Amino acid sequence: MADSQTASQHPPSAQEIRDALADNPKTRSRDLATQLGITEAQLLAAQTGHGVTRIAAHPDKVMPAVEALGEVMALTRVEAAVHEKVGTYANYHPGPHAAMVLADEIDLRIFPKHWCHGFLVEQESDAGVKRSLQIFDAAGDAIHKVHLRAGSDLAGWEAAKAALASGETGDTLDLEPRQPTEAAKSDPAKLDVLRKEWARLTDTHQFLRLCAKLKMNRLGAYRIAGAPFVRQLEPSAVDTMLETVRDRETEIMLFVGNRGCIQIHSGPVRNLHPMGPWQNIMDPGFNLHLRRDKVAELWAVEKPTQRGTAISVEAFDAEGGLIFQCFGVGKEGNDHRPAWKEIVEALPSREEVSA
Repeated sequence: MADSQTASQHPPSAQEIRDALADNPKTRSRDLATQLGITEAQLLAAQTGHGVTRIAAHPDKVMPAVEALGEVMALTRVEAAVHEKVGTYANYHPGPHAAMVLADEIDLRIFPKHWCHGFLVEQESDAGVKRSLQIFDAAGDAIHKVHLRAGSDLAGWEAAKAALASGETGDTLDLEPRQPTEAAKSDPAKLDVLRKEWARLTDTHQFLRLCAKLKMNRLGAYRIAGAPFVRQLEPSAVDTMLETVRDRETEIMLFVGNRGCIQIHSGPVRNLHPMGPWQNIMDPGFNLHLRRDKVAELWAVEKPTQRGTAISVEAFDAEGGLIFQCFGVGKEGNDHRPAWKEIVEALPSREEVSA
């Protein structure tokens, strides 16, 4: 990812960006932005009035318009993973700090304060016009994208342009410095309190509040908690986990999220296609593209709940950023999932790494 602070020192002009786009029509937007030393959001802003419309980015405005688009592809990513789901947006629940989309296929947790810059994009391609709605944070990094498909509602698209257009015509973008990933934060002096309170959890959502209270974060707590709460796994166990889930037809919930949006797939994994450093799930309606070489730490985690023990496998990058979380899908009202538990227990530990 290009650093927005560096990019802001000697950025190319909007015309230079448009010239680079014309000279590199086959280059992916994300890759071209990196080559130019700018963010994806700046690349789009430079095209304002040239197939790009600036829009109001708040999810309370965006979601009603997206619901009218019919079947689309929802995309949420972090540096090491791209999560794509095909479906229809519905059942939006607003909230000042956290909002949700709870549709059959599209399952999102949204943090509105990070929905800062928005664009409706119409790009000519060999297959015709490609249309997308793209949301970015204050630093210009992608938060969430909605890509129209062949069966999407074009009348809904035109209505979205009318409803969301901000009227801004500028082709540059004022960005804030990117906030660095928070490194693992532990406090071994509070280990006894951490373990005691962890054992008393009744809901997985209480865990981050416990970490905040103890001035730790998720990865920092994992590094010191020890058994029976956590077990560090070999990073290569990512493949083993996905292959076993596929082979045993075990349904999972797979979360990928950034500061502004978490996207969730619930269901089976059927088609794995590794390619170089990438492991790819290529299923109808769900794709995951995971950079296995970016998985620096992998943890098996157990949290008690009122509905049974919730077991997850969680991957982190070298900076301490969360790449994905994976849970088993159990019966309604029960977090204890024996088939998933068996899979996780068989994954190899990373014994040589000390807490």
